[in-house]
Amino acid sequence: MSEPLWAWIVVIGGLLLVLAIDLWIVDRGEAREFSMRQAGFWVTFYITLAVIFGVILWVTTGPEKAGEFFAGYITEYSLSVDNLFVFFIIMSRFAVPKAYQHKVLLVGILLALVMRGIFIALGAAALEQFGWLFYVFGAFLVYTAINLVRQRIHGEEEEVPENFLLRWVRRAFPTTDGYVGSKVTVKIDGKRLVTPMLIVMIAIGSTDLLFALDSIPAIFGLTTDPFIVFTANAFALMGLRQLYFLLGGLLQRLVYLSFGLAFILGFIGVKLILEALHHSGFSWAPAIPIWVSLSVIGATMVITTVASLVKARMDARKSEETHSEQV
Repeated sequence: MSEPLWAWIVVIGGLLLVLAIDLWIVDRGEAREFSMRQAGFWVTFYITLAVIFGVILWVTTGPEKAGEFFAGYITEYSLSVDNLFVFFIIMSRFAVPKAYQHKVLLVGILLALVMRGIFIALGAAALEQFGWLFYVFGAFLVYTAINLVRQRIHGEEEEVPENFLLRWVRRAFPTTDGYVGSKVTVKIDGKRLVTPMLIVMIAIGSTDLLFALDSIPAIFGLTTDPFIVFTANAFALMGLRQLYFLLGGLLQRLVYLSFGLAFILGFIGVKLILEALHHSGFSWAPAIPIWVSLSVIGATMVITTVASLVKARMDARKSEETHSEQV
């Protein structure tokens, strides 16, 4: 670990402070829906924080670490956008009132952040001891990319299976029939019950951990520095809640997003394998510099987004023309 302990303490303490202020601001007073103006402000705020952090890294450690952070942050943020589809499904399945959705997302994402921190620590330790895991991570990312493309081509719907943790909570704790405001537990007739609010928070947090199975290996393909891996994940997760409300129906228009993400995962997977071969003494295998990775990731997301919006506009125009002809 190249970063001193105080750097970890400062960064984690700062992130927790910002999240606490965020929760206090949006949760004070009566529960209300999250407005587009609020969402836009907080998304801009968190992206600005990430950029400032990257600049600080550039000044204090040099362009290499800063480039790794920005490449990791963009990758994690892009993968998080795709995960928002699943969050929509979870919110619909549990019929979460819109006024409480922002709190559900915040607490769920906090749980995910803690679990990802543990996952990152274990992954970093494993990679340091077992170099062959880079081949495993690379192959897994390539497999994930192929599977993602296959699902989209065949039009398979996104599913949210109930994981072990969620099933255990349902069995272990008696639950109220409906929501009781934003409370996660309530006492009725002297008996403590949990509300669906707690269940959906656990669903969001634990489901996000499943997403880490491809996002964590992806960022380890860009950097093996646990500090960079953790901070890139943390900044991406921090802005995810507001992005959920800001994008809204726009997510349905990003029809090529999954293909772009599949290309990024495949690229990083191949990069991992090539670099593992390079460090094993195979001179023909190139070590891809971070600026190339950053350029490929950035260009892919821009092209994917623009192409999706153009197609959505063309489809809307074609639908209007068809409607006019029928009338």
